Amino acid sequence: MTERIEADYLIETPIDPAQAAQAMAGEQSSGTFVKVPGETPELHERSAARVEALEVIETVATPSLPGGAIADSYTRAKVTLSWPLDNTGPDLTNLMSTVTGNLFELNQFSGLRILDLRLPKAFAYAYPGPKHGIAGTRALSGVSNGPLIGTIIKPSVGFNADQTADLVRTLAEAGIDFIKDDELQADGPACPFEDRARAVMRVINDHADRTGKKVMYAFNLTGEVDQMRHRHDFIRDLGGTCVMASLNSIGLAGFLALSRHSDLPIHAHRNGWGYLSRAPMLGWDYAAWSKFWRLAGADHMHVNGLRNKFSEPDDSVMESAISLLDPMFAEKPCVPMPVFSSGQSAVQPPETYRRLGSADCIYAAGGGIMAHPDGPAAGVESLRDAWDAAIAGIPADTYAKEHPALAKALGKYRT
Repeated sequence: MTERIEADYLIETPIDPAQAAQAMAGEQSSGTFVKVPGETPELHERSAARVEALEVIETVATPSLPGGAIADSYTRAKVTLSWPLDNTGPDLTNLMSTVTGNLFELNQFSGLRILDLRLPKAFAYAYPGPKHGIAGTRALSGVSNGPLIGTIIKPSVGFNADQTADLVRTLAEAGIDFIKDDELQADGPACPFEDRARAVMRVINDHADRTGKKVMYAFNLTGEVDQMRHRHDFIRDLGGTCVMASLNSIGLAGFLALSRHSDLPIHAHRNGWGYLSRAPMLGWDYAAWSKFWRLAGADHMHVNGLRNKFSEPDDSVMESAISLLDPMFAEKPCVPMPVFSSGQSAVQPPETYRRLGSADCIYAAGGGIMAHPDGPAAGVESLRDAWDAAIAGIPADTYAKEHPALAKALGKYRT
């Protein structure tokens, strides 16, 4: 375990990459563009960032990003920087400024992306991490094995509270494990948060009283800090078992305020992730970005899904999911439950399970449930069948011969 903060980067630069790496280290610690009074060797020894590793990868003819210096060629390299813990202490908000901050704007770079982080164990003691995570989510949902089969309220907006509750009733009766608000639905006048929560929890509690199964519903409580705390308490007092927040909307400090207050699992939604990640030579890799939220207390984290409706390639989806299951610290693993979604159906579970090597996930499908030829109950059943087959090592087509819901799903969603 490192006693210094370490961060890995992919850079593209028109200058000597070693010189560019030193510019990174100086900008994000004790240096600036010109030597200033007080910048002594002793201060550098105590506070300067260090270049720990540099590996040149390739040279390209054109820059990835506009602006910056013009050259005949641009060098791409992997760089590792480190900082003394004393620069920030175990402080996530200032850590974010330290490892990214102004780096993306520096003139020496035509591309810069943060790939991963390694942190001193002091961060593990300073932050809550997931309070529930995989084990707590399984206990509250009653799903001890396999994935939680989930879905999202669709249409995203437009239903009032009673219409939302009617759909929840249909899904509960279909055997769903997990439902979430869409991130677009929070507390609009057409569907106020408290009205929706009362109506939905009435259905969920009635269903639990009749069947013994309590569907986990992630209510979107995204808002200002006091609003989120109030909404959390409202859901908890109604008997709810999950809340949801949009990470990029509330920010790290807002999420920490919620997670330190929360008694319920927090479903961490990453909407807006594309503007942080889509440009290959700019922004964040998921492994680095997610570690902030893992430490801050996210119990579930979205990773897209295989053959999703977005632009993210399958390899990136699976690398993201696998990274969430990799412990951050021996003392505090900070392992949330990955959430697969976006265009998922009974087709993707075999590959998802093979590549993840685990069924510890929420597997959320909208059309993959609601558009099943035999209705939502068969849609839920088809997803369970697909996962059961994958876990047992049985080809989906073989399993489908004795499981008609899966057979019809494969016939529909493979086309």
